[in-house]
Amino acid sequence: MNRQGREGDGRGDAYEGFADRYDLFFGHFEAHSPQLSTFYKKVFEDNGVKRVLDCACGTGRHLFLFHKLGFEVVGSDVSPAMLAQARRNLGERDIDIPLRHIDYRELPENFGEKFDAVVCLTSAICEMPDSLQMLQAFKSMRGVLRGRGVLILSQGTSDKQWAEKPRFILVDDTRDFTRLFVIDYFDNGARYNVVDIFHEGEEGRVEAWGIDYPNLVFRDGQEDLLKSAGFRGVEFYGSYAFEPYSKKTSSHLITVAYA
Repeated sequence: MNRQGREGDGRGDAYEGFADRYDLFFGHFEAHSPQLSTFYKKVFEDNGVKRVLDCACGTGRHLFLFHKLGFEVVGSDVSPAMLAQARRNLGERDIDIPLRHIDYRELPENFGEKFDAVVCLTSAICEMPDSLQMLQAFKSMRGVLRGRGVLILSQGTSDKQWAEKPRFILVDDTRDFTRLFVIDYFDNGARYNVVDIFHEGEEGRVEAWGIDYPNLVFRDGQEDLLKSAGFRGVEFYGSYAFEPYSKKTSSHLITVAYA
């Protein structure tokens, strides 16, 4: 889940009021699986990456991971609420990482320097309203990459999910907390309604939030757009174990594109 493009569309910050609960998707800010850490370390090292831009950095979880792995990192995001949460999260751990308020469709206008890698993770790319805007975003990301740099995308919506269209997805369920996706599908996209149930006291507490993914693009569409944006090669994985992406069985889409 991420938040690109909301302010530019005149609707304010969609993550206002939710940023402080965002990390409940993962259980803990610092929680990253060994597979995920190994994936990024290998891809970055194989491509000579030293400097990374997370252009939809959200609450800073991946900034923390990349910093811990020894890479120089910069974060940007269009949501002031998410950036404020990232500053809190990183500050509590005495980590100083530059954070910028930037729409990822406008990276070259805001960064004079180039990066060895750009990442756009946790479905942030899904918030583009149409394919033309997604192409603009990919060109923007390409524009701040050095020659032969690498772009990594990840999203939890896949060809498999689109074919099956589950209405409910249980995200987390513990003694103290339950998070549920209630998904409304439409022609080319979906609305993810997030229902949080806090099991405290006799009645508990329920909070809801939602985000629109107006124009979902999966493996084939991504490949076409990335090549149109100037990337010379694209690889797709269904998990952080480097499992090849399958339209029939993969629940996640992880994309690695080469400038």
